[in-house]
Amino acid sequence: MNTPEGFRSGFVSFVGRPNTGKSTLTNALVGEKIAITSSRPQTTRHAIRGLVHRPDSQIILVDTPGLHRPRTLLGERLNALVEDTYTEVDLIGMCFPAGERIGPGDRWILDQVRSLCPTTPLVGIVTKIDAVSKQKVVEQLVAVSEFLGTDCEVVPVSATAGEQVDVVADVIASLLPEGPRFYPEDMVTEESDESRMSELIREAALEGVRDELPHSIAVTIEEVLPHEGRQDMVDVHATVYVERQSQKAIVLGTGGSRMREVGTRARAGIEELLGTRVYLDLHVKVLKEWQRDPKSLGRLGF
Repeated sequence: MNTPEGFRSGFVSFVGRPNTGKSTLTNALVGEKIAITSSRPQTTRHAIRGLVHRPDSQIILVDTPGLHRPRTLLGERLNALVEDTYTEVDLIGMCFPAGERIGPGDRWILDQVRSLCPTTPLVGIVTKIDAVSKQKVVEQLVAVSEFLGTDCEVVPVSATAGEQVDVVADVIASLLPEGPRFYPEDMVTEESDESRMSELIREAALEGVRDELPHSIAVTIEEVLPHEGRQDMVDVHATVYVERQSQKAIVLGTGGSRMREVGTRARAGIEELLGTRVYLDLHVKVLKEWQRDPKSLGRLGF
């Protein structure tokens, strides 16, 4: 495939405090859900590549876990993954919600980014502009510009409302180097279907759980099989792992009611992903202190 003259391409990562809209923006730019979203910190656990295809450019978005001060071996491994990613991308977009003041957490992240990749271009992205007044948006744009330095471009966006998403893509593309089209135009992500299915189940399991539980939830896909006697259906067998028996009870709910809700939500996403009917078989198992155990982390793909 010939690359047009002046074509731009490169790898981009969004950074920011938890719940600043990084994964939602990634999905909006790609035009398809490839990264799960949640109000819980550290929702993203892998470097997920989403592809934005444009006539004059190809943007490869690497959605990573957020940088944080780790408390477990899992946290340390996620930070190492993030640091490796940041040193390899061509552009970093730092996200700031329009309705939240810039604080010490933002400063810590900016310092980490600047120390890891001092020469990588940085762009400021003011997210969730649909949630505040226009005056608040203007004030935040000024604050972000002063925080990052006036040489950094700053752009407002609402990924959920679809406002300014194309403008964000334009700004990102303009800052990328000239280069080839790395991926075919019909590809939206490098993630396997199994990985995306496990993430959809984990996203459903994260809804409404207590604050201490989200970090303890992991999901593996055990088998994907044709449904016996049905050509329009597949069977997906998956395991939801937690660290303690008390957590298992929370995830299951009274008489298994919560797990049935999780299954209903996850199945809808998986059916959309696979384009077929799905029988989803979910089991919950306890894997003690898996976040701190190297062998368990390896077994769960970390």
